[in-house]
Amino acid sequence: MPDCTLDGAVHICKMHIEMEERVMDNEERKVDDEGRGREFRGVEARPRNWLVPVILLSLREWNSYGYELMERAAAFGFEAMNPGTLYRTLRQMEKEGIVESTWETSRGGPARRMYTITDAGRAYLDFWAKSLEQYQQTMDNFFRMYTGRPPRPESKDDEK
Repeated sequence: MPDCTLDGAVHICKMHIEMEERVMDNEERKVDDEGRGREFRGVEARPRNWLVPVILLSLREWNSYGYELMERAAAFGFEAMNPGTLYRTLRQMEKEGIVESTWETSRGGPARRMYTITDAGRAYLDFWAKSLEQYQQTMDNFFRMYTGRPPRPESKDDEK
């Protein structure tokens, strides 16, 4: 496991890349049963807390406000996200010191919060990227085996 110390706080990166499993509700199961003719448990196909690095990545590109962040998150699997989820996550990220916000007033509309990534947020995003690289290698090996190809042997370069 990589060192996950950030400004004196310890973050367990492993928990952020474990896959989140959820049980489909009755309506989803009914639709799924009709389509497949059998019952399956749904597996969420993204890492746990995936919204946090998605927001940080967007903010690394440029400062933004909530609605715009929600639109950008759609490209990462959050097409039907509840706005409350985004704003709760942003508030938690601000408490943790990985984003900051200021009120921006415009001449033609209401004031809105403009979010900015902090240095701690950049460091946290770097941890995510390193963890996801390791996770991607694991998934590559999974699909190699799944398709009947041998897993790629680890090289000394992979251990960096």
